[in-house]
This record gives sequence, C-alpha cells and structure tokens, in this order.
Amino acid sequence: MKDQIIRLLAQKDYVPANVPELLRLLRLSPHCQQELQVALRQLEQSGAVARIKGNRYIQPREADLIPGRIRMNRAGKGFLQPDDSDLKEITIPESATGTALHEDHVLVRRDVRRKSFRGELAEADTGTVVRILERKRTQMVGTLQRGRQFLFVTPDDPRIPHDILVPEPRDVGRPARIGDKVVVELREWESPHTSPEGEIVEVLGAPDEEGVDMLSVLRQYDLPLYFPKTVLAEANVIGKIVNPRDEAGRVDCRRHQVVTIDPDDAKDFDDAICLERVSPDQWRLWVHIADVSHYVKPGTALDIEARKRGNSTYLVDRVIPMLPEALSNELCSLKPNVDRLTKCVEFLLSNDGRVLNAKFYSAIIHSQRRFAYGGVLEILQRKPTDDPIEKMLWHAHELAQKIRRLRFKAGSLDLDFPETKIRLDEHGKILRIEKTENDISHQLIEEFMLLANEAVATRLMGLRTPAIYRIHEEPDARRLQEYRQDVLSHNVACGNLNHPAEVQKLLHKLGTLPIGQALKIGFLKSLMRARYAVEPLGHYGLAKKKYTHFTSPIRRYADLVVHRALFDKNSGPASALKEIAEHISVTERNSADAERDSKDVKLFAFLKAQLASGDPQKYPALVTDVRNFGFFVDVPGLAMSGLVPLSLMEDDFYVFDEARRNLVGRRTRRMIRLGDKLTVQVARVDTFKKQVDFRLVDDNKSGVRHPAGRRNKSSRGAPARPVRGRHRVL
Repeated sequence: MKDQIIRLLAQKDYVPANVPELLRLLRLSPHCQQELQVALRQLEQSGAVARIKGNRYIQPREADLIPGRIRMNRAGKGFLQPDDSDLKEITIPESATGTALHEDHVLVRRDVRRKSFRGELAEADTGTVVRILERKRTQMVGTLQRGRQFLFVTPDDPRIPHDILVPEPRDVGRPARIGDKVVVELREWESPHTSPEGEIVEVLGAPDEEGVDMLSVLRQYDLPLYFPKTVLAEANVIGKIVNPRDEAGRVDCRRHQVVTIDPDDAKDFDDAICLERVSPDQWRLWVHIADVSHYVKPGTALDIEARKRGNSTYLVDRVIPMLPEALSNELCSLKPNVDRLTKCVEFLLSNDGRVLNAKFYSAIIHSQRRFAYGGVLEILQRKPTDDPIEKMLWHAHELAQKIRRLRFKAGSLDLDFPETKIRLDEHGKILRIEKTENDISHQLIEEFMLLANEAVATRLMGLRTPAIYRIHEEPDARRLQEYRQDVLSHNVACGNLNHPAEVQKLLHKLGTLPIGQALKIGFLKSLMRARYAVEPLGHYGLAKKKYTHFTSPIRRYADLVVHRALFDKNSGPASALKEIAEHISVTERNSADAERDSKDVKLFAFLKAQLASGDPQKYPALVTDVRNFGFFVDVPGLAMSGLVPLSLMEDDFYVFDEARRNLVGRRTRRMIRLGDKLTVQVARVDTFKKQVDFRLVDDNKSGVRHPAGRRNKSSRGAPARPVRGRHRVL
C-alpha cells in the first residue's frame, strides 16, 4: 500500500487529498481506511509524505518541505542533513528550530533564497522546523535542582539549552537529592515558548560518587551494558573453535606468514596481512578480514542486536562491543596460533605500489604473530634481522609508503593529528595521558586497509550490487571561502580552495609555519562529516571516487553489510539499506559523542582536583583562535581545548585588533595571536556547560610577542591537538 500511495502522490495531475479522497483515488474499500491511516502515518514519520492543512497529503518537496536529521550546536543553531542525498545541508537559525532536539528526524520548510545582483546565490540554504517526525532521544541525563516553586533538571548535554520541569520523583528505587544526577523521561513538548516537562525515571547518584560519571554517559547516550539472553545464547551455540566443516570452499592460507598489527590493548583483531614477492617487479598482498558474516546471519538475534548498536563504542574505561565477547574477542578475532575464518582481498601489486589485479574470496588462516604498533615501529627503526616475518614487515613498510605517496599524488589530504589515550588507575582516576602519533607502523596497516576498502567498492559498483558506501562530501563552497579569508588575514598565501590541489598545497605549507597547526584545525572545522549512504558519492578527504568500509566487521555493522553484499549477494533491498545507512551514521555519531564525553568527565574531575589542591599543573598550549573576549588554546597534554578569557588577564588591559586578529596590551604592548605557544593553568571548570577556562602563566617560556617582534623560538612548529569535537574523515 505504501508504494501505491507514493506513486499516486507523484502523479503530475495529483491534487492534495485527505484520507477519504485517497481511499477513492486508490480504489480501496471503506474498510481499508484504518490500514491506509497506518500507512500514511508511517510514511509521514519517515518523511516520504507530508501532511498539510486540511489533513491533506503531498510529496514534501512540492511545498519546499525537506525531511532530514537535525544536528544542533551549543549555540542552539541547527544543521539539517536532508534524507535526499542530492540536497545540500540546510542551516536552521536558533529562532527557527522549534522544539527540535539534537539528532531528531524533522520536517523543515526551506526558505526561498534571494539572489545577488549578479544572479549568484547570496546566502546558504536556510529553513524552519515545522514538525518533529521522530524523537531520537526521549530520555536524557541531567542534574536535579530546585527553583522557588518547582523542581527542574538541567541536561548534561549543552546542545539542550532548556531546563526540564519535573514533579517530585516517585518509585525510582532510591531517594533523589538536589544536585544528584538523574535520568528524565521527556513528555510531549510542542511549544518552544514553554519549558519542556518530564518525569524522573532513575536516580544515578551524586556527581562525585564513584562510578556515577560513567553511568551518566552510558545513560545519556543510551548505551547498553548487557546483551539480551537470546543474543548470548546464539553466540554460545556457535562454539569457540573453527569447525572442520566450515573449511569447505575456502582458500587455505594457513601456511602463509599472516600477522596482525593493532594497539597494545586491543582484543578484537579485525584484520591481518601477508606479503610475498612473486617477481622482481611484483608483490602479492593478502588482506584478511574477520569473517563475521559466516557466524552472524541476517534476521538472527545476533544480527538484530548488532544492527541496533551499529558499532562498538570505546569509552575511556570500557568497550561497549557490537558483538558478544565470545565472537568479538574470541571466535571472530584473528588471534595468533589458532585457525580463523576470513574474507580475503588478494592483490597483485607493482613494485611502485599500483594495483594490477584484485581477487576476493573466503579463506582460512593461522596467524603467525600478533604485533602492537610500538613493536613494529621498533623493528622498522632498526635493521631487520634474519627473522622472515621481520623482513616481511620491512618490505610491507616500503610498499605501504609507495602506496601512500601515490595516494597523496592523486589528491588525498593529509589531515592526521596526534591522538591521545587516557590511562586510568584502579579507582577510575586519570593516571597518565599518552600521545599517539600516526607513525609508519600505523601507516603500514592503514594504507593496506584503504586499498582493500577501495577495491571492494570498485567491485560492488562494477557488479551494480546494492550496498552501503562510506562517503565524505565536498565542503560547502561558502565555508571554504570564509576559511580562505581567515588564512589570508594571517598573511598566508592561499589559492582557490575549491580545487583539491590548492588545498594540498596549503596543508603542506601550514606544516612549515608556526601558526600552521592552528590554521589546519580551522580547515577541519570547515569540512563535512563522513557518513554512510547507499549512493557511492566518493570520499573527499581521501580523494577516492569509490570507497566503502570493509575491514572492521567486528566493530562496524556497515562492514558486515558490505561482506554480505560482496560474497552472499544478500545485503537486502535498497530501501532497507538506506534505512540502515542512516541508522548507523547516527549510531556512529552517538558513539563519537559518548567517547568524547567519557574522556571529558574524567578530565573535568582531574582538573577540579588540581584546582582544589591550590597548585594546578602548567601545560604548554597553542593559540587557535583570538576573539574580543579572550583567546582559545589547544592543550596537547590534556587532549582538549579551552578559553583564556580576558577577565583572567590581570597583567594588562588587552585590546582586540579585528583587522589583524590579535590582542595587544595597552601598557606592555604584549601581543597574542594565532599560533603562539604559551603556558597555561586551569582556572575554571564548568561541568554544566562542559567548558574549561585557562589562565596564562607568565613565565619566560611563553611565546607571547612583544612590540619589537621578538619571538620565542619554541613557538615554531608546535604540535597541537585539534579542538574538541573534530572528526576523522576515513
């Protein structure tokens, strides 16, 4: 019936009709009215049809109504990602978001855009939220507080600017005290002019109570702590070892020198490699990926739960896996010295790294060795021994670097930054913060995985098999132009950034400048976020026209779907794939936010303890933005950014020079501008707004400029973390 309705509404002579009229137009009997109403309600909720005045139904675009997923920023502005991939992002002003919340599925009326004198579009697409099609989240975590006449909950998520009115909590298992973290169920909220109302459904406890911080993150992002019994039962039935009957029809690669390379604390080994020379000019590379699709069949309890989770989530103190540990850490994990089933991409490569041929098949392996990145780096930084596996790693490294150079020559962008890992003690407090560089050991595996992802996408597109692709759309031209003007204002030459070659040239130049890392962060902020789609729209950051995710099926549902599409021709109908792609794009963003918040809550507690001690630690920092109220800094040692407000600059009165984008002290003529390397201490921690303020430490190591133009040499080439919330584009 849904298809009939959509076809009817698409007819050129269709006039908006109500339910009785639709019954007649569809030639349905009156007793089908209830079924028709259910179908219309489902189509409306999905955004396929729109209900207008008089309860009449039309195709949304007929009335400039665009369904999509809205994302909010902390300032209250919304950004709509339309369901129709042919449409570009629509900006929703703060006053036009209505009652929409972050990640809601909404219907937006697009504004008619004015044209400039030259006929060019003067403004980006904007719109107004007219209806909430589906709430992404009905429960949220916050802090219970008391007003003069009522109780209210202040949400932890700063993208929700409204306090939620609540009655006295009842039947929630434990008494709720003012200041406690609680979970509140949102009731119907129809007007942005009134405060939302809700009901407390769970009391988590005092914010400083052990375990409450991480429990708050789990509840906020609706992350499950346990698997349903039916899922665990299915996993246990599968067993713990590879069954001999599962070897049938597979290529036996157990004699190959197969190895895995992963972080030192990893347990779910998705991928393994083997490399052999076949002639003086050619290499054979095997990329083996865990064969999760052999064990997780469509429609099973395991599959339904994996799809619901969408991906594994790596919090600072635990992993929320997509699959039960019996599969993720054991039977599917490519552990050493045991047989494992894989899906393999076998490459024939030229000596300079070009792909000559690729084959795809099911295989069985017996991994010879498990390496951590640090161990591989140690091997690659010295001469290889007579160990054949060490020699293979050396050859793999040399070949990977050739492939990497070809990738950048083809237009791929160098967007890598150092990453950090927080290590906790047994009480859940920060023990140390480690920095991880994207060194040659990481690049060895990364290049081979990118090669496999591209080869699989090429194969699927050649077969015209419905599948899910990893896409990264080109940035909005206006954002690039704004960024270009920012770069030029710092006297850095910059060409037309609509041409990828000019972007590459700029990024290379930024790598040589003191302010380069700060400006590179600005470029990252101008990019779109990578996502999943059924249309192979290509990957801007990697400069690949054909790209998908194939190499991590233990922790990403997208890869599992791609395995089925390539090997089983059973990825499901296109309509179902589109729904899956949208869903796993949302779960990926949800996990990324949860991972960030899990680090933040630990960092905030860590910094609060420093403030309480009266002697906060000093950290090197990089100025990433300068405003009239202060300047933002990136603090690599904490893997976070924050503001140094002018109100905490007590040595002088600072004036903002808008033209030069810097701050100048009236008395000392001290100058602060983008790229300066400074020393800071934590000054304030606002857990509600999730913001940290720093104060400048005035010591001789500061890179602050003075009127004569003297510059501390340590400010050159300062490494930096990107601002919180940056996204990887792979």
